[in-house]
Amino acid sequence: EEGRREVQVTASVSLEKVTCTFAARGGDGHYTAVRDVDLAIADGEFVSVVGPTGCGKSTLLNVAAGLLRPSSGHVRIHGEPLAGINRRAGYMFQAEALMPWRSALENVTAGLEFRGEGREAARAKGEDWLARVGLAGFGDRYPHQLSGGMRKRVSLAQMLILDPQILLMDEPFSALDVQTRQLMENELLELWSADRKSVIFITHDLEEAISLSDRVVVLSAGPATRPIGEYVIDLPRPRDVSEIRLSPRFIELHDRIWHAMKDEVLKGYQQTRNRTTA
Repeated sequence: EEGRREVQVTASVSLEKVTCTFAARGGDGHYTAVRDVDLAIADGEFVSVVGPTGCGKSTLLNVAAGLLRPSSGHVRIHGEPLAGINRRAGYMFQAEALMPWRSALENVTAGLEFRGEGREAARAKGEDWLARVGLAGFGDRYPHQLSGGMRKRVSLAQMLILDPQILLMDEPFSALDVQTRQLMENELLELWSADRKSVIFITHDLEEAISLSDRVVVLSAGPATRPIGEYVIDLPRPRDVSEIRLSPRFIELHDRIWHAMKDEVLKGYQQTRNRTTA
């Protein structure tokens, strides 16, 4: 059933009354991106955050990563206040983040090397992770020699090899074609189910959010974005993201959540149009 899901144990990630205000463009006044946001992610829970373009989804992810300090409110990781970068989290960006001068294997092992792990041990782990994401034998290829989907697999391995407790993912598959995207979504679910991490997954695609998640959080249009609804996704696991979208329960959930967010998407679209025509 839809509604707020109470977290009885200490949350992996907890945002408490988080507000982020920035100086407006040109230095004239201030812009509040998000206001008084409460969001808790339980240990091992997969939560997607959806909302209109420009509503502050990535802002909240950057707060959880420790890349952005909120203007007010608190961020707690496993109950402890977050100070600086969130060392328990791995971050997967929307944009390409691979180093073009390093091979796939060297990209995957970069984080281990920065931690000071020995070259041979890092290489063995890197080859194992490339195999896990379906890229065994591609370790010597450079990013420009890989397809978009293959580069995303390298990025996924690059994040997971560090064994983070929390995965922060900012529209990681949005640039892929539909078929490759669904393959990557299933790949992510398979890897996640083997060793369940806490996931905050940012997306503008409601179908993707429902297919992947335990819970979907809907944000209002900006400025001063806030959560306007939370929906428990009670679809059975394991899931195939293409098959699950044909189920009656998926369609019911999609209709219910889209009804809640449709007006906010239209507001966000109109605000974007007003900015581009101003």
